Amino acid sequence: MEQKTTSIFEMIIWAGATISVIGLIGIVWCIVRVARARSANLAEAEMQRTLKSVLPMNLGALFLSILGLMMVGLGIAFS
Repeated sequence: MEQKTTSIFEMIIWAGATISVIGLIGIVWCIVRVARARSANLAEAEMQRTLKSVLPMNLGALFLSILGLMMVGLGIAFS
């Protein structure tokens, strides 16, 4: 019976996919939060405050998604 070993590149692929999914969940969360704020018909100042609070999370989630996709791409290219 052969024992299959997991290469480092397979681990990079799976880690990248996990990081990408976490980033995607963060992006969806940002979309939902802004959609709820828009449907609540907030005042302009409150809407700006909401958007300013969502922006760092949105950029962080986008960064995680891109980082994860880069890891997947590198893992596939080098395996």
